[in-house]
Amino acid sequence: MDINIREAEREDIERIVVFQEHMAEETEGLVLDHKTVTKGVEAVFNDPWKGIYFVAEAGGKLFASLLITFEWSDWRNSNVWWFQSVYVLPEYRRKGIFRKMYEHIRQLAVNSGIAGLRLYVESNNSRAHKTYEALGMNCDHYRMYEWLKEV
Repeated sequence: MDINIREAEREDIERIVVFQEHMAEETEGLVLDHKTVTKGVEAVFNDPWKGIYFVAEAGGKLFASLLITFEWSDWRNSNVWWFQSVYVLPEYRRKGIFRKMYEHIRQLAVNSGIAGLRLYVESNNSRAHKTYEALGMNCDHYRMYEWLKEV
C-alpha cells in the first residue's frame, strides 16, 4: 500500500470531523455535537495559528488524521509541536500508519527549527504508550494536569 502523508485541505474537513467523533466515542464514550466539532475543525483552517491538520491516504481514501498545535518555548526560543486528535480507522491500525505520519512530521519539524514534539495520552492506554516509546518518545519530564469543562 502506497501511503501519502500530506497537509489536510478544506475538502477533508468532513472526514476529519467524523474521525474526531469516532475517537471521542471509542476513547471516552462521548457523543460529540457534530456542529460544534465541524466549527472546531473549520476554525483551524480559518486561522493557521491554531494548528495544522495532516492526513494519511492511499488509493484516494483518507484513513487517518492528526492535528499539530503550537506551544512557544521561551527556554528554546522556538515552538514545540503537539500531536493532538490522532485517529486511524480501525482496519488500518497496527500497520505503521502513525509511524509514517510521525516520521513525516518529525522531519518537517527538524527542517523548520522546531524545538520538539509532544503529545499526551490517556494513562491507561498501554498500546499507545508502547507505540510512542518505540518512536523514541518518553514521558520522563512532566506529568500533565488539566481542567476541562464538560463537553
